[in-house]
Amino acid sequence: MSTPSELPSLALYVHVPWCVRKCPYCDFNSHGVGRQSTLPEQDYLRALVADLEADIALVGERSLTSIFIGGGTPSLMSGDFYARLLEAIAQRVPLARGIEITLEANPGTLERGRFAAYREAGINRLSLGVQSFQDDQLQALGRIHSGDDAQRAVGEARQAGFDNLNLDLMHGLPGQTPELALADLDQALALAPEHLSWYQLTLEPNTEFHSHPPALPDEEILWDIQDLGHERLEQAGFHRYEISAYARSERRARHNINYWQFGDYLGIGAGAHGKLSQPGNDGLRIERRWKTRQPEAYLRRLDDPRGFVAGAREINDDELVLEFAMNALRLVDGVALSIWQQHTGQPAERLAECLQPARDKGLIVEDPSRLQASPRGLLFLNDLLTLISET
Repeated sequence: MSTPSELPSLALYVHVPWCVRKCPYCDFNSHGVGRQSTLPEQDYLRALVADLEADIALVGERSLTSIFIGGGTPSLMSGDFYARLLEAIAQRVPLARGIEITLEANPGTLERGRFAAYREAGINRLSLGVQSFQDDQLQALGRIHSGDDAQRAVGEARQAGFDNLNLDLMHGLPGQTPELALADLDQALALAPEHLSWYQLTLEPNTEFHSHPPALPDEEILWDIQDLGHERLEQAGFHRYEISAYARSERRARHNINYWQFGDYLGIGAGAHGKLSQPGNDGLRIERRWKTRQPEAYLRRLDDPRGFVAGAREINDDELVLEFAMNALRLVDGVALSIWQQHTGQPAERLAECLQPARDKGLIVEDPSRLQASPRGLLFLNDLLTLISET
């Protein structure tokens, strides 16, 4: 049985649910408020701190290895809001030395000088939701910024002292050709970010695009975009370390790696999800928890004895292999099998048995010390996961 000293690393996710306008492809918990709305910063800060205090009662003296502030559009909130939030977190939870603290920002919601306030508050990594540099594509995606706005935002972030910058970029956009997709990549590379998240537009359930789908490129064009884009990024010195993530040396996103290695994380804020492991009688007891989704209802929970948790469920033994594989197999280099034992408390033989059919089909690398998808397995990851789920 695992001991507390062998528990997975612990991260913190903070959700800010508001945005100016909900994008038609977005399936996150985001709520459009328009450009002129005044957000309830003080009340939301109080709620986040109370939410955190309830959660940390479950984790003891474990320290945070990373903090990620996502949304919605977190850059709608002021620098003072984040200074006070991060101070409150540091007063209540030990922070690892050199902790990575990421903020998602929308180039269309930034007031001049706000980046400097974020940096002063203690945020040391920015993730800019660029998606495209082509104005017609941005309009089709429902974005509120222009390509010029995105380039200016990068310049202002650098001036504010940020030396760890991610750009979110989409491909497979309506009417997009390989040439247009590569033009977007080239503009992103010219801005010299440390990290690029480059992922294909998908039509998710419960989105406007799912109900009224745009005309997307056919499968052959999508394959060409992926192949040519991957080659362009590798030539530019970006290593692909996850299905849709590329980074320069030593700039991999620590927070996301924690997810993919099946680490633990607290989730605070409206609709935030968390995963927490605790010692049990037979290995680890692993629970997923989620918070009240609607912002107004979440704020009302501040004075509710039930707290902020909307639901929780324990991951049972039948689900554990698939849940672990869904994360670990996203990493191009996979994970050491010792992580399976450390992060689940289960023997290696259990995982090996469930993976054998996928290994027989050449979807997993033959390595007794690692869990790693083969090149074919990465191309057909959904098929690989389906095969594991049926074992």
